[in-house]
Amino acid sequence: MKRLFVISGSSGVGKGTVIKEFLKQNPGFKLSVSCTTRPMRLGEKDGESYYFISREEFKQGIENGDFIEWAEFSNNYYGTRKSIIEKALAKGENLILEIETQGALQVKNKISDAVLIFIAPPSFEELKKRLEGRQTEAPEVIQTRLDQAAREKNDSKNYDYIIVNDEVSNAVKNLEEIISQYAI
Repeated sequence: MKRLFVISGSSGVGKGTVIKEFLKQNPGFKLSVSCTTRPMRLGEKDGESYYFISREEFKQGIENGDFIEWAEFSNNYYGTRKSIIEKALAKGENLILEIETQGALQVKNKISDAVLIFIAPPSFEELKKRLEGRQTEAPEVIQTRLDQAAREKNDSKNYDYIIVNDEVSNAVKNLEEIISQYAI
């Protein structure tokens, strides 16, 4: 049986890097693409990084029940269309969903055998350093993300596993060990 693996972690923790490296080494897995209303960042591609949609389109999707999970963060909507999850699992794919904790808990309520994995920073100080080092956001946005990280750390107690991303190669190895228990 194929599984849905939900991976979360605070902004700046390196979850995207860990997932990207995992997928390189494990081509039998598919990464789900979520929707967002935030602007596209340099290097991102519509349909690969996210589906970039308008607030109006997102709100219509909420009203229609199109999303398996959704949340509003930093004045932008993020969510995953149910149809993407249903199609992948129906095709027998092991699917990875990279979303924040609020959405992950929504998914777990709807798909009880989904495996929740939280990627944590080695320390709060290291997380702050990583966020500031990206130089993509204003100081007030970074502070909002750090406040959110504290809430997400609390939410992580509801996850099946926690991986500390002290070094990408170690985090990927830990992720492979966890997923190998479930994936066929």
